[in-house]
Amino acid sequence: MWSWLLHRVTGLGILLFLFIHIVDISLLGFGPQVYNEGILLFDSIIVRILSLALIGSVLLHAFNGVRIMLIDFWSKGTRYQRMMFGIVVTLTIIAFIPLAYYVILPLFTVVAIWFIHSKT
Repeated sequence: MWSWLLHRVTGLGILLFLFIHIVDISLLGFGPQVYNEGILLFDSIIVRILSLALIGSVLLHAFNGVRIMLIDFWSKGTRYQRMMFGIVVTLTIIAFIPLAYYVILPLFTVVAIWFIHSKT
């Protein structure tokens, strides 16, 4: 049940990002200045956290999709579905950690610079 629910929720999250991405790209039609201002939003803390959610969603959705295909096309798939879900979660976490590091790292730099400037 949890696998089914997570697969649906992550799929909807990815679909929502697709809509946001289409709107973001459509800003080009309003000129380069409007587009550049819109792109600056992607460097904010909130959007970086949402990007982490998107990365986690894509990873979980992809790995779980492979698990679903194995259940459908492998004769022993249903017997091992619980174990495969554990593998899906483990692979998602293992792949997520290094990606999260690169998404969050610029935030630490900004906070460190702000902290240094606030002390002077």
